[in-house]
Formats: sequence, structure tokens, C-alpha cells
Amino acid sequence: MKKIAYLFIVSALFLLGLIACSEKRQEENPAASQPKAEGQAEKSEAKAQTGLTVFAAASLTEALDRVIEAYKETAPDVKIIVSYDSSGTLKTQIQEGAPCDVFISAAQKQMNQLDASRDAEGGNKEGLDFVLPGSRVDLLINKVVLAVPADNKAEIASFEDLGSDRLKLLCIGNEDVPVGAYSEEILKNLKLWDKLQSEKKLTYGSNVKEVTTQVKEGLADAGIIYATDAFSAGLKVAAVADEKLCSQVIYPAAVMKNTKNEKAAREFLNFLQGPEAMKEFAAVGFSPASK
Repeated sequence: MKKIAYLFIVSALFLLGLIACSEKRQEENPAASQPKAEGQAEKSEAKAQTGLTVFAAASLTEALDRVIEAYKETAPDVKIIVSYDSSGTLKTQIQEGAPCDVFISAAQKQMNQLDASRDAEGGNKEGLDFVLPGSRVDLLINKVVLAVPADNKAEIASFEDLGSDRLKLLCIGNEDVPVGAYSEEILKNLKLWDKLQSEKKLTYGSNVKEVTTQVKEGLADAGIIYATDAFSAGLKVAAVADEKLCSQVIYPAAVMKNTKNEKAAREFLNFLQGPEAMKEFAAVGFSPASK
């Protein structure tokens, strides 16, 4: 009987020792005793994503969206947030301090206005300094076209037709929008600018997508837009502006000086110039600015 009691006491003391050791380990490493939330282990091991903010001309929307999707395969650790609008609006936002890593403009003018390497005669009249030196490239070339609705009730077939009685309303971009500047250049070269203004035959869009929509919905007899937007919207192209009517449409791109992710921004800009991205741009009508 004494032997049984002795064994019981020894077993109890051993068990108490194990409990004490376990409590001591928990005190020294409390995290070890807590159950991990579902997915916590995977998240802690996953590499943190780098965020890039890209400001891009509205005319790039369809093509650049596909390029960004393709870039996910190349750089899964980079999350790109893109903002599309007129180049003039985006330039103003950058100037006012909006965070932007990469800017792609639909004209040299807006990039020049942010580039300290361009003096007043080169377009930087305010002495702004937002472009990272050595990062600026001419990325793409587009064309300016005269687009008409699918039914083309006004029977507009050329830029010269804009001066005829068949035209009731022409939609163009605002003056601070690149496509608007190109439109004004074309109409002045045709000696139609003052005529259409006096006859109140002009209506405006704040960016090229708004112009495209007005034409597509038949709110205007015709519109001056980019070839790429006409293609994406399925609009009929009545005429293409040649070098006699319009300056060459070049899209510059650059890393912004205030970027916090210069390496990632430069790598993305390099990807934009590569064959995979250019394939997507070419699919909607862009061509590379340099070969």
C-alpha cells in the first residue's frame, strides 16, 4: 500500500514539473503559444509589393491597361495604379504635388512644361523641375484623324468637308488638351478655324475620350481624335491628317523626380519600350517613336 502511495506522489510531482516548464516557455515566447491567423504565415513570408503610380494620357487607356496586365507576369511584386486624363490635367496635378512615378503625355508640350532641361523657349516658361534627368524618352507615335459616326448622316469624307454646309457640329478637344491643340492646328491650316467658331459649329471635350464618345453617340457630325481612339471605339475614319495639316504626334514618357521608387519606375519604363509592350500598343494603332 505504501509502495502505491509513493508511486502516485512521484507521478504527481513529475506532472507538475512538466506544467511548470511549459508555462515558463510561454512566458519567454508568448507568440509561440498563440495560434496563427489563417494565411498569416503566407503573408509574413510573401514579399511586400512596390507601388507605382502612373499618369497617362487618356488615349492610352485600352493599350496601357493590357500592357500593365502583361507586366504583372514580369514583375508580380509591383502594383501599378494608373490615372488616365488629358495630358494638361495630369501635368497640373503633378505640378500641384500629386504623387506620380511615371508620366506619359500625348504631346511634348506638357512634358516640356515639367522638364527643367527645357528653358522658356523650349516650353518650360515657369521653370518647373519635375522630370528625373536622363529618364525621358519618346515612346510612341499616333495619328490625328477625322472620325464620323457609323451612319455618317452628314456624309463627311474629308477635312475640307468641315467647311461645307453638311457639317452642323464638329467636336474637338479643349485648347489645353493635346488633341485639341492638334485640331486647332489643322483647322487653322485649312483656314476654317474662324469660320467654324463664328458659325458656332464647334463643341468641346475635356479629353479625347469625351470627344470620341460624342461622335460615337451621334451628338456631333464628326470629331477630331487619335487613330487609336477611333480604332478602339469602332468609329469610321473619314480622313487622316498628314504632315501638311498637323505636327507629328509623339508621346514622351519619363520618371518623375519625386518618385520614391526610382528603380521600379525605371524598370517599368524600360518594359514600355520593349517588344511585349510594343505589341500591345501596335494592336490599337500606335507605332514606336524610336526603332
